[in-house]
Amino acid sequence: MSRILQFTEQLIAQESVTPKDEQCQDLIVKRLQPLGFECETIASGPDNFRVTNLWAIKRSHQPKAQTLVFAGHTDVVPTGPLEQWNSHPFKPTHRDGKLYGRGASDMKTSLAAMVIAVEDFLTAQQQHDFNIAFLLTSDEEGPAYDGTVKVCEALQARKEKLDWCIVGEPTSVNQTGDMVKNGRRGTMSGKLTIKGVQGHIAYPQMAKNPIHLFAPALNELVGIEWDKGNSHFQPTSWQVSNMHSGTGANNVIPGSCVLDFNFRFSTESTVDALQTRLTQVLNKHKLDFDLKWTVGGLPFLTPEGDFLDLIKSAIRQATGIETELSTTGGTSDGRFIAQICPQVIEVGPPNASIHKIDEHIRIVDMEPLQHIYVHVLRLLQQRTSSVNAST
Repeated sequence: MSRILQFTEQLIAQESVTPKDEQCQDLIVKRLQPLGFECETIASGPDNFRVTNLWAIKRSHQPKAQTLVFAGHTDVVPTGPLEQWNSHPFKPTHRDGKLYGRGASDMKTSLAAMVIAVEDFLTAQQQHDFNIAFLLTSDEEGPAYDGTVKVCEALQARKEKLDWCIVGEPTSVNQTGDMVKNGRRGTMSGKLTIKGVQGHIAYPQMAKNPIHLFAPALNELVGIEWDKGNSHFQPTSWQVSNMHSGTGANNVIPGSCVLDFNFRFSTESTVDALQTRLTQVLNKHKLDFDLKWTVGGLPFLTPEGDFLDLIKSAIRQATGIETELSTTGGTSDGRFIAQICPQVIEVGPPNASIHKIDEHIRIVDMEPLQHIYVHVLRLLQQRTSSVNAST
């Protein structure tokens, strides 16, 4: 059994459903400390939702060295109905060349690959010209209030500078390395309450139906082109996720209508601009409303440059693949790290089975990820040592 397969199985066996870490970070610390990493647990959140975060760093012998961070999460989403799984989600199982278990793709394979890649690199390269760090949380799949964002705040307060970050999210499509994410769209949600006047449905002149009042504004909002996107991002999308109203009776005009919606927005739009434009539509239609906003994350982008070229080269050397760049999909904790780190790229295994019943990863997709991470470390060492030698 390969080392990455063995370690991934150990991690899958931990029932680390958000916000629980169980023993995942302890298992990782036990492998990092002998390598010289300083390991710090940063716990956060209320007692009924306690989040475990890990910050670990091995510093270079070089003064003022730059820092590469491996980032990820030890928590997983709930299993869903156990009876629908063909094997227990927390008992790693092999079938048809695949490893089954919750977190197999999202993202315990990536965690194992990161740790083993660092072990291999440091075995061959005891003196390294850049700092190597890990930023892990047990609150990525949940509300993410007490996870990576808290560690980033602590690092910022300490003036700990981060230069490059690899997030182990499952980014690939058909085989490991065929796609990486060099950015993500921003996300912003709103809860809109349209106020009307409740009344008997037989006497509409004595009531104000908030659904009817809102319908013209809804039609206008659906038709708006918020922006055109750009070469890196799709156009901004506005989508209604929930709409509810009424008392449950079929003879009562409701007194209010509540709408949940979400923007997934590109770097062509800003939070203020989107909020202003939507509010202008509501005011134009003379609606009486309450509106509450939640900004889940700002868009980020790592443009073409030295680090992205290095990632592409590492993938090419490890797999022979010319990777594709993408900013599609949902959010990741990269949105928090990007606020304190200028270059954030997500590199991980195929994502076809993530969050599904019988989540799995093909075993042939595991070691290539470890090799990609090792090549990143080696190429970064070549670059930083060359720069140091020239100065």
